[in-house]
Parts: sequence; C-alpha cells; structure tokens
Amino acid sequence: MYRANEDYLKLPGSYLFSTIAKKVSAFQAENPDKKIIRLGIGDVTLPLCPAVIEALHKAVDEQADPATFRGYAPDLGYEFLRHAMAENDFRARGCDIADDEIFISDGAKSDSANIQEIFTKNTKLAVCDPVYPVYVDSNVMAGRCGDYDAETGMWSNVIYMPCTAENGFAPELPSETPDIIYLCFPNNPTGSAITKDQLQVWVDYANKVGAVIIFDAAYEAYISEDNVPHSVFECEGARTCAIELRSFSKNAGFTGLRLGATIIPHDLKVKQDGEEVELHRLWARRHGTKYNGAPYIVQRAGEACYSEAGKAQIKEMVGTYMKNASYILNGLKDAGYQAFGGVNSPYVWLRTPDNMTSWEFFDHLLTKANVVGTPGSGFGPSGEHYFRLTAFGSYENSVEALDRIRAL
Repeated sequence: MYRANEDYLKLPGSYLFSTIAKKVSAFQAENPDKKIIRLGIGDVTLPLCPAVIEALHKAVDEQADPATFRGYAPDLGYEFLRHAMAENDFRARGCDIADDEIFISDGAKSDSANIQEIFTKNTKLAVCDPVYPVYVDSNVMAGRCGDYDAETGMWSNVIYMPCTAENGFAPELPSETPDIIYLCFPNNPTGSAITKDQLQVWVDYANKVGAVIIFDAAYEAYISEDNVPHSVFECEGARTCAIELRSFSKNAGFTGLRLGATIIPHDLKVKQDGEEVELHRLWARRHGTKYNGAPYIVQRAGEACYSEAGKAQIKEMVGTYMKNASYILNGLKDAGYQAFGGVNSPYVWLRTPDNMTSWEFFDHLLTKANVVGTPGSGFGPSGEHYFRLTAFGSYENSVEALDRIRAL
C-alpha cells in the first residue's frame, strides 16, 4: 500500500493566501451587496504595458510562420533575454554577472521553492521572521525543518531572525551558524529595505562561515532611495556566497504571464568529497531535468521590458503603485496607526490596534470596513500583531479603503 509523504503532512493548515481566499469568499456569499476592497494578496491590477503587448503580438505571429516558429526553449532561457537582463539589471549597476549565469524560469515563487533541492537534507536554514511562507514551507516539504510547535509557530530546525519595529525590521546576525540564509529586500511582508552597507555585512558573514545567501530581489523596481541595493551582487564578495532570485511579476505586471530568473555565479562553489562543485552546475542539471522553459512569447515579452519604451512604461506603472503606497502609508499614520514600509516597497506594514491579534484585525477589517488585508502571523511568529496592506489596487480603491479604515 502506498503512503503519503510524511513531510507534507507536517504542514499546518493550508497555504496562507488560500485561507484568506476562503474566508473572503464565505463573507461575500453571506453579504452579496457588500463591495469588498482587496488589499491583501500581492497581485497586480494594471494591464501590461504597450511595449510588452506589442512584443507578445509579434511573437505570436512568429509562431504562425514555419520559418520563425519556436518549440522548446533552451534550458537556461533564450540568449536575447538573458543578455538583456545581464546588461540592464546587473552590468549597468556594476555587477559582474555573465549571460550564462542567468537561468530563466516561470517566476520567483517557483525558484524560491525549488532552489532548496540542490542542498543536502540536513542543511540548516535561517529566515527573517516574518517571512514569505514559501521559503519555509518548501523546506518543510523536503524534510529539512524538524517539528512544528503550534504554540510558538516555529519549526525546531529553523533559525528565526526576528524583524520588528524595535530593530527597524532588519535581521541581526544569528548566534547559531546557518548553511542557507534567506533574505528578501525590499522585504515582503514588512516593506522594509536595508542599505548596501547592511547587506555587505551579510555577504561578509556568509563568506566567513561558509553559508549561501538566497537573495529574493522581486521588489527591486520599487526602490526609491539611493543607498538601497537593487542586487546582492552590488556587494563585494557576493559572487562566492550568493544566489539571486528575480521576478517580472511585480515590476512589469507579469503575474499572469509568469516569468522570472535565478542568478548563480560560477564562482559559487562547495568543496565536497574532495571535489570542488559549482552550484551553477547542479541548478543547470535540475533545471534541464524538471523544467521545459518559459514560453518563447513570454520571453520576448520579458525582453521588451528592457527597451527604452518598455523601461519608461514600467517606470510609470511602478510609480502608480507607489502613489498608492504613499497614500496608504500616510493615511494610516494620520489615522493614528503605526505604519511602516511603502517607501521602497509596494507593501505597507502596520501594527494592529488595541493589541488585536492579526487574525482578529483581519476579521474586524473585513466585516466592519469590507477591506481585505493579510494577517502578519501568517508570515511567522514575529508577524503577530502586525498586518500587511498592498498598493496593487487602483488609486480610487486605495483612497476608499483608507476612508473606511479611518471611520472604524
């Protein structure tokens, strides 16, 4: 008789955003006349920019012509997109990244979940707390996190690095030495950012203790301050200790198209059984075995993001969302809330009022204001008594949501 994977059975409840969706659907069914404003899940709402639409149409037409038809994509992705990314996202910022160190994928969520496969099962991971749930959940599925304590919300074999208002939502170097360090800046969910000097400390630490940083740069397009790095590879020594995840979802609105990339330098090596092993080679093997590549038309759409027209249109799109973020942040502060983020990130992180738990505040906001956000506890134990709102709605809905919150 077959058996289910016991590591999957360890996962508590359902995925955070699935739980939210069920609660909202139940409320809407009971209150069909209520207009619900959704500032919870980080899905974009603006349409794809004209340069991307034009590239999609052109690529679709190419697929109709035998002379230009494309089937399976190359394992690493098409050279035209990898080159555009390397030039614009890295070399233009002084980062020494080669085209072949970029692996094109269907999004940062998939890569952040799958990257753990190239490490041993007894690998010790450190995560910011609160944290994007996929980092931890994917390692639980791999049998790496030990046992779950329902009272603390912690896994026994995970190093948690608290990020709260008291430490500026910036993690401190852990007392216990990790093998893998997950960092996401600008951060999801707190909306915080760290300076280049702060990130350099982590790079130096990882090189010193022999750890690997998995750096999620999904929100780098929202950075507005000059001293905030767009890439971990802006730091000296990062090529020997870091992997970077990139996404087109939030910066270019590709949540429906699905496109991302993982960057693994050839210099990132581990000595094992007398052999020096490139992690680049392992990820290439995994990529070639388990993945057939992002569609040609989507990769052409990604390339269009780096055209002059595409850059200008995406900058305008990001500016629209950041206008929302600024309004939400300042509106909450004016209403007496402690609110953070919203400057280098489309996320605003607030402390719940009256010592409410984050799920109590979720229910309060949904039933009394008909506004949906995300409970901070869903991101980890240090997220309790915090709450996340996103700037991905329309400006009109952002204004209306804040009016409703003020009226509570």
